Amino acid sequence: MTAEPDVRTDEIPAALRADIRVLGTLLGETLVGQEGPELRDLVEEVRRLAREDGDAAAERLAGLDVHTASLLARAFSMFFHLTNVAEQVHRGRDLRQQRSSKGGWLHQAVDAITAAGLPHDEVQEQIAHLSVRPVFTAHPTEAARRTVLTKLRRIGELLEREDWRDDPRTLRRLAELIDLLWQSDELRSERPEVIDEARNAVYYLSELFAVAVPDVLEELVTELDRAGIEVPLLSHPLSFGSWIGGDRDGNPNVTPRVTYDVLLLQHEHALRGTAEEIDQLRAEISVNSRIAGVSPELEASLAADLELLPEVPPRYRRLNANEPYRLKLTCVREKIAATRRRHATGAAHVPGRDYASTGELVADLVVVRDSLLAHRGERVAHGRLERLIRTLEAFGLHLATLDVREHSEAHHGALAQLFDRLGESATPYAELTAEQRMVLLSAELTSRRPLSPQPPPLDAAGARVFAVFQTVREALERFGPQVVESYIISMTHGADDVLAAVLLAREAGLVDLPGGVAQVGFVPLLETVAELRAADTILDALLSDPSYRQLVALRGDVQEVMLGYSDSNKDAGITSSQWEIHRAQRRLRDTALRHGVRLRLFHGRGGTVGRGGGPTYDAILAQPWGTLDGEIKVTEQGEVISDKYLLPSLARENLELTLAATLTATVLHRVPRSSAGSLSRWDPVMDLVSGKAQDAYRGLTTDPALATYFAQSTPVDTLGDLNIGSRPSRRASADAGLSALRAIPWVFGWTQSRQIVPGWYGVGSGLEAAREAGHGDAIAEMWSQWHFFRNFLSNVEMTLAKTDLTIARHYLDSLVDPELHGFFDLIVAEHERTVREVLAITGETQLLGASPSLLRTLQVRDAYLKPISYLQVSLLERARAAGDSVDPELRRALLLTVNGVAAGLRNTG
Repeated sequence: MTAEPDVRTDEIPAALRADIRVLGTLLGETLVGQEGPELRDLVEEVRRLAREDGDAAAERLAGLDVHTASLLARAFSMFFHLTNVAEQVHRGRDLRQQRSSKGGWLHQAVDAITAAGLPHDEVQEQIAHLSVRPVFTAHPTEAARRTVLTKLRRIGELLEREDWRDDPRTLRRLAELIDLLWQSDELRSERPEVIDEARNAVYYLSELFAVAVPDVLEELVTELDRAGIEVPLLSHPLSFGSWIGGDRDGNPNVTPRVTYDVLLLQHEHALRGTAEEIDQLRAEISVNSRIAGVSPELEASLAADLELLPEVPPRYRRLNANEPYRLKLTCVREKIAATRRRHATGAAHVPGRDYASTGELVADLVVVRDSLLAHRGERVAHGRLERLIRTLEAFGLHLATLDVREHSEAHHGALAQLFDRLGESATPYAELTAEQRMVLLSAELTSRRPLSPQPPPLDAAGARVFAVFQTVREALERFGPQVVESYIISMTHGADDVLAAVLLAREAGLVDLPGGVAQVGFVPLLETVAELRAADTILDALLSDPSYRQLVALRGDVQEVMLGYSDSNKDAGITSSQWEIHRAQRRLRDTALRHGVRLRLFHGRGGTVGRGGGPTYDAILAQPWGTLDGEIKVTEQGEVISDKYLLPSLARENLELTLAATLTATVLHRVPRSSAGSLSRWDPVMDLVSGKAQDAYRGLTTDPALATYFAQSTPVDTLGDLNIGSRPSRRASADAGLSALRAIPWVFGWTQSRQIVPGWYGVGSGLEAAREAGHGDAIAEMWSQWHFFRNFLSNVEMTLAKTDLTIARHYLDSLVDPELHGFFDLIVAEHERTVREVLAITGETQLLGASPSLLRTLQVRDAYLKPISYLQVSLLERARAAGDSVDPELRRALLLTVNGVAAGLRNTG
């Protein structure tokens, strides 16, 4: 199999071309060695036919038997996997080269801050609040199995070696790994359970704990030190979150027991990794007290430990008698082991013998650090020891803080039973208006009476909802306050939806306002355009309620709000989704300021542009001024996690990039970058663009027949068979149409068939309407001067370039009822309109004209994507003709093509 592309690759770096060529050659050798030369020859034949004559290629593929089709799909998929990892390696290499020439991202950010000449105290205060939290989710968009990803990571590590192409041993190892990939099943035989998804996240988090995060935090401290800015030792400039095991919305598999098991898993891995770090410190810090001395605090702490820890072997007590630092770290190591045993057995915490929280462990290490600082050990204290302390502040003994999420209606359903049981209102709870519920819930929060005895008399559904609050309380008691911090209310329509969750939390003992207790914070998730437009109204109603305002005060005067990119896009299209989220942030910022509250925005970004994806750095800098007050949370999911964090070197660069963007936005973007006059011109134009784009989008999606067209023209009905996630692809609903379909399969299906409607549909109509209304000059200004608009349009341009309506038409002609072809005509017309308008704004003659390397990369991939798409269509035809009696091998072959397209496009959902 050759990797020599069928298009000009002048713009692709020679080294990358060479790497892909060698990997392609090795893959060809694997195909010959494992299956015979016929498969390699077939790959080349099909690829040539797809380039020269699509109809001939389709006819050739339609004649393949199912076994051969499976082999062909696997061959193309493996080429994409190898190409992807090669591109990742080179992306990391490019970033490192930029670091050597311009300095790293943090270096450049600190230079910009220094050049701004801001008051030192002001910058220092803002740095103290710096808090970036990537949040790992298990949303099913990663088609590759972990066993495949692990081998690809090893391949990437080999490719990072200098002159690997000339090293016979490295080439042999690569060939071995490619053979192993070929002999591994890339399809999951069973749907993963939630605990399996948690193990996958823990794999990445453990790797980040070992190298990338310590490096990035050390770099942050070093760079800010150049500017005379201190990063407090016990601050959290970088930490991690997770939804896996906590996201109950639409996933019946996330039970209270599962939540607890996931937390146990995270703690086991965190404690194991921490123990390894402590062992290394013990080996290194061999300071003798007769030479360097020790503080009274450390002496007292060590004496107390030795008294309470008879497990510390006598030989350590004897051999390390004059090495108190080493002996203290031995005691720390024993407490970590005792903490692991406590979690495994469910035993009670014993003060002094194990750790109840991360804070207790860090306190022990700070005692060691302070003693070193007082006895000529500054370099040791500020070096390896502080590096570990900062890493522990990032991960804790839990690796990632678990967010819990539930649908707003679930809370009201439980409360209706409790209130109606009291019989205090003539109107049943379910019949109250939102305003009436708000009054009722607000009044109840001022009271200390319980609504019911414990356990509350609830039906099965209500009991499951309430049990989650109880599980959170138990988790906080066992694992410490950082293990769960936020309770997210999805589909928040009003302030009453948030107060309902607060009241249930009170019933479970998580909230006691008269007693000054608020163990978790509450987060409204705004997901549709209507809620985004009402964002400030919802937040103002919440913060105007005295009880809720007291709760926020107890949580440090920080209010978190989550913005849903996925459902807002599915609801109104990408233009209105992006614009309404941008405007909502402005209004939320102003409302929070008015109430004296710090705003933490949680961006629910997906992998694709259609779900809020795109370059993180640009997205952060494109936020409205003042909305990033040091704190930000961003979801990471599916193939985005492997793309960013599979290779340690690339993980480091991505984390530094995100941290640098947040630092820059926090310190430098506290005032408008655009004048009030400019925004007063641009906002109405964007309103017009958004309105017309939404009209066009809803004109397509509200047609009842679109659900049938979508199902016929895409392989969306195969998503459930891929077994790539524990959550169902549809919400529990009697509606079998689009409304019950989740945003991920909505994007997944359109992307597989290369229509990619969610990434661009309606944009052209909106831009055309604005231009025809005489706003051409304003649009040109917006493109050149407005970060938001430029970032938005750049992402749209990328999805337009990935769209291939020639391939999409093959899906149409082969799979779709002719009576539904009118939908494709609308898609083609809107695509042409959008391309025309985008090129008119950018001034380029073709899409991605300003990004030739990306353009060539996509063109190279198309040479391999076309055959696998044609193969997918052929297999879909056969599967649908078979109805309910689809042969398992045929279904498997079809799923392999889905994997292949996902790997080729790098994002499907």
